[in-house]
Amino acid sequence: MKNEERRMKNCHNRTNSLLNTKSYSFALRIVQMTKYLREMKQEFILSKQILRSGTSIGASIRESEFAQSNADFINKLSISLKEANETDYWLNLLKDSDYIDSNAFNSMEIDCGELIALLVSSIKTAKNKSNEP
Repeated sequence: MKNEERRMKNCHNRTNSLLNTKSYSFALRIVQMTKYLREMKQEFILSKQILRSGTSIGASIRESEFAQSNADFINKLSISLKEANETDYWLNLLKDSDYIDSNAFNSMEIDCGELIALLVSSIKTAKNKSNEP
């Protein structure tokens, strides 16, 4: 393995460790919220949407661990960022349509915002690394 590849892999692993942990915990919370929406609120359409986007964040982050290049790594994280942004939309819609209360929303919104901030930072760092000689 070349030094450049080793350095890139180590950077990706450190980045992904925190992202993996936070996105997996967030996905578990999304699954629990979806169960609540389906069982208690009898809501199936919005819950399906947020389940898909909310669990996809971590799945794409996990995929990035085996990215074939820095560009592929950035692409996988960018997909996660888009899914996190979509999840934020569904959270707002669920709150504004009274399917979830403000406490549940605020907690989930904070976690989603943290994921978005981490993803933006990780993408910027990876882009800067790809511009280094």
